[in-house]
Amino acid sequence: MRARPGDRLVIRAHRVGERVLDAEILEVLGEDGAPPFLVRWQQDGHLSHIYPGSDAFVEHFKPDHSSATLPVPEAS
Repeated sequence: MRARPGDRLVIRAHRVGERVLDAEILEVLGEDGAPPFLVRWQQDGHLSHIYPGSDAFVEHFKPDHSSATLPVPEAS
């Protein structure tokens, strides 16, 4: 799995009714685009480091893609 900052990390649901998780990749900490990644989770905006498993994939965006950044939900 290879990624660049601005790409989207998607983790598939494991069971019916579970939601898909997605995050913006902010930083690639491995060599040549490999994990671990520093990500911002779309659902609540928190940051974490992750080594994605086999249930994850990267959605690549062009480097100049203006909508690659996921919105951070507002605090309620």
